[in-house]
Amino acid sequence: MTISIDMVRELRQRTGAGVLDAKNALESTRGDIDQAIQILREKGVAKAAKKASREASEGMVTSYIHGSPGRVGVLLELNCETDFVARTDRFAELARGLSMQVAAASPSWVDVGDVPEDVLEAERQVLAKQLEGENKPAEILAKIVAGRLDKFYAENVLLRQPFIRDETISIGQLVTQAIAEMGENIVVRRFQRFELGEKV
Repeated sequence: MTISIDMVRELRQRTGAGVLDAKNALESTRGDIDQAIQILREKGVAKAAKKASREASEGMVTSYIHGSPGRVGVLLELNCETDFVARTDRFAELARGLSMQVAAASPSWVDVGDVPEDVLEAERQVLAKQLEGENKPAEILAKIVAGRLDKFYAENVLLRQPFIRDETISIGQLVTQAIAEMGENIVVRRFQRFELGEKV
């Protein structure tokens, strides 16, 4: 099958891929755009994983104020590798989306590794108490606890939360897509959420 310029253009618009990558993906799928998108996503995730170890010390601190008269405010630091990427509209758009996520979903930590061990232990104890009367094998109970801990992470850890604009992806996946698209490591360094009348 001949791959037309229009097909390459459509694939590039839908994925942000380069011309050669888009053409190769279409050729390998015989013009099937949906399969080509999947190939490009997998390739992007693999590239993003390689970039994750690179230093990200540039970026921006962004603010977001929600409600009238400013009931919720967020400060968020998003890092990348170069000031060139930090100045792009795409990077600023990502930072704003993440700030809106923090305002709406009120996470407590950036990543799972940031959750203090005493908080996790307390959560495990609560889950164990909830399951005390259950007459199930230990391995089944362990899976139930793991599943409920995953739910705890999805509610309280930013990178595990479903994205408020598209709940089919997590914030971690959103950042990974941005890494693949922009070609640099991107790290959510920290955030602070303020709510009017909230006791600190």
